[in-house]
Amino acid sequence: MITLRQLTLARGSKLLLEGVDLTLHAGQKIGVVGANGCGKSSLFALLLGELHQEAGDLELPGRLTVAHVAQDIPAGAQAAIEYVIDGDAPLRALEQRLARAHEHDDGEALAGLYEAYEHAGGYAARSRAASLMHGLGFDAGEQEQAVDAFSGGWRMRLKLARALMCRSDLLLLDEPTNHLDLDAVIWLEQWLRDYAGTLLAISHDRDFLDGTVGHVLAIEQRRVKLYTGNYSAFEEQRAMQLAQQQAAFQKQQREIAHLHSYVERFRAKATKARQAQSRLKALARMEIISPAHVDTPFDFRMREPLAGPDPLLVLDDAAAGYDGRAVLSGVRLNIAAGARIGLLGRNGAGKSTLIKLLAGELPPLAGTRQEGKGLAVGYFAQHQIEVLRLDESPLQHMLRLDSRTREQELRDFLGGFDFRGNMALEPIAPFSGGEKARLALALLVWQRPNLLLLDEPTNHLDLEMRHALTLALQEYEGAIVLVSHDRHLLRTTADSLWLVAEGGVHPFDGDLDDYRDWLRQREAGASAAAPAGATRKQQKREQAEARNRRYAQKRPLQNRIAKLEERIARLERERALLGKWLADPESYADANKFKAELVREGKLAAELGKAEEEWLAVQAELETLGD
Repeated sequence: MITLRQLTLARGSKLLLEGVDLTLHAGQKIGVVGANGCGKSSLFALLLGELHQEAGDLELPGRLTVAHVAQDIPAGAQAAIEYVIDGDAPLRALEQRLARAHEHDDGEALAGLYEAYEHAGGYAARSRAASLMHGLGFDAGEQEQAVDAFSGGWRMRLKLARALMCRSDLLLLDEPTNHLDLDAVIWLEQWLRDYAGTLLAISHDRDFLDGTVGHVLAIEQRRVKLYTGNYSAFEEQRAMQLAQQQAAFQKQQREIAHLHSYVERFRAKATKARQAQSRLKALARMEIISPAHVDTPFDFRMREPLAGPDPLLVLDDAAAGYDGRAVLSGVRLNIAAGARIGLLGRNGAGKSTLIKLLAGELPPLAGTRQEGKGLAVGYFAQHQIEVLRLDESPLQHMLRLDSRTREQELRDFLGGFDFRGNMALEPIAPFSGGEKARLALALLVWQRPNLLLLDEPTNHLDLEMRHALTLALQEYEGAIVLVSHDRHLLRTTADSLWLVAEGGVHPFDGDLDDYRDWLRQREAGASAAAPAGATRKQQKREQAEARNRRYAQKRPLQNRIAKLEERIARLERERALLGKWLADPESYADANKFKAELVREGKLAAELGKAEEEWLAVQAELETLGD
């Protein structure tokens, strides 16, 4: 149990929590939510002992193993799988003790250590680490690559795998779905559902929270409140609370009416296709949860798109890739005006490559890419953030984009993205990743594109901004092609899903639940239909691991037998010499000595018998291990 009593927490001069009382029970899975800067990460730092309270008490269990994703970026020539296994620190400590015992040939110590090693899951550690890496998107061939060989995003995945490798009582995860694709997010959800310890997760992915947590800890106005239920339940409870506040009521009703009219428009044109019905349900759900966000600092709408052709863009038998090597080929895709397409597929399958091809950033290696007359592309990807000018303010970025519009109109527009007052006039260098992403989106929206290409637009965005973006995209009348691991955004935005896999792009007949099931079936099929070569390789590895386990178990037994044999030989020599002395008639001359030696002879016989029994028992145990 973790208890906070009248706790006050500050970071520098900023007061984050004040007079907080909170009890968290073992095994609870808790989502931590609140506006950026409210103290979510500082709460984690408090639990890790990196930050201390200003007042009040924090009580933690005496023996609490805490796992978290380290802040430093891993580097070095160490194999990736070894870096992940390092997350199990007690296991690594056992391995070091085993190595020292081997150096000193300490058989008795080795016996105990190998028993502890087996109990700690040491023999399964490598396969456990490999399973974690596979779930997070690493191929088998990448496990032995050096950490340095991976990009920053993949090193973040390694850090997450290392944290999951730790046999922890408390797991702290701060935005764990950043840098993951949808496949890895779905896998992580299942892993966390099976996790036996206490989980605290900071996340801006509502579907991830819904599938993972049973409580929500909301931080607001320096107070905390623990809600029972997943994130959707929290939104409903908070919406009811806000509805009771008269000042918010009218704004709520306007928001509900506005969204209701949109849902009804979509209902009229929606087909009975599974994906369309899924989106309709998601939109209807938005009517319920929208009131929970009436006090959001974000209030913007997509500007009316420029008039465009139909179709907007056509790919015909197109191939795309890098350095002459095709990642995708035979792509046939017709993007009609108003199309809303969500792209599915594992990381590395080619989703971003397809987006770049659509944006015109990659010329086709084969086939054709044909633009309709009047096409206006709005392309958002993470590298768009990198080209922002750090020495310029949000307003300067807008003026450079459109110098003819009145400055006040531009400032009002930026205010909808929460760049208000001096923030609109200050250089963006110290801005957070989320603030820079908001600015990049604002610049994109202002240009009125008729085709939006969005590659992971929600990375670094908090829940309120994601909600505002979802509402804006619902009303947007242009075409959208979206890549996102945020399933809520996909459900409420896309009318159709396309699967990028095995070098091609094909329609996916189903919704996101069907995609989750398809992933599981594919994984099960891959395991069942492993190539013969891979099966033999796996068998050889398993056989080698079994031999290593047998050797590890036999070595201390063999050492024990050798020491017993030395002891038996010594006892037999002593007993033989004593027997010769006792058989000599002259030995009777000293009656007391003769009596003492008879007693010693009896003890030697008993000790010898005990040593022989132990030798027989150890030998029998050794024989059960086989060759």
